[in-house]
Amino acid sequence: MNGYNRSPFANITPVVKNLLIINIIFFIATFTLSKVGIDLYDWLAGYYFDSPKFHPWSFVTYMFMHAGIDHPEHILFNMFALFSFGPILEYSMGSKKFFNFYFICGIGAMVCHMLVQAYEVHAITGSFKLVELSDQVLSQYGPHAQKLAEIYLVPIVGASGAIFGLLVGFGMLFPNLEMLILFIPVPIKAKYIIPTYIVIELYLSIKQYAGDSVAHFAHLGGALIGFLMVKIWRLQRPNNFY
Repeated sequence: MNGYNRSPFANITPVVKNLLIINIIFFIATFTLSKVGIDLYDWLAGYYFDSPKFHPWSFVTYMFMHAGIDHPEHILFNMFALFSFGPILEYSMGSKKFFNFYFICGIGAMVCHMLVQAYEVHAITGSFKLVELSDQVLSQYGPHAQKLAEIYLVPIVGASGAIFGLLVGFGMLFPNLEMLILFIPVPIKAKYIIPTYIVIELYLSIKQYAGDSVAHFAHLGGALIGFLMVKIWRLQRPNNFY
């Protein structure tokens, strides 16, 4: 067989391959089941711990849920990033360690997001919990009522927290690998582009623009956990990698 005709998926690593498959299955199932009145977001998406929709298993399952069929760019970006960076990291770490790294980053991302939510709820109400989630209770907090409703009722979904952990891990282990970025005509080394991306996320998380539904603190949380895991596990770039 001509090597130039090989599929781009030929060298995909096992954990990355299975993560891609599971995410696609969840995406299709979410769209399909919604047609018969079953909302998987109510059961699998991540919610604030005091929300009536919160489930403990969502710390894992939220990573496999993505925005609806009308926003395919959400899952496309995450899966493209997983496909692009995941195999190199899995080769260098080994499948077991990569599996743990991915899920620890994803779970840590949701924990960080929830801690920020808890801070916001406490800043508004003086407590980490509401007596009751109702229009009457929310109305007591005037202009902050909408913010509380968003915290309690808007889910966090997507693999982005875990992906940001992978990006940071990639940047730390392979800092001098050059990356081609959309709309930028020249390759840029990972040690420059990835920190820049993190700074942009930090800026957006602080500014909190109206209408921005992206969980920036989850992204930052995943990045932080990824950084800590590389340090704690003392991961290093393999000597035989070119």
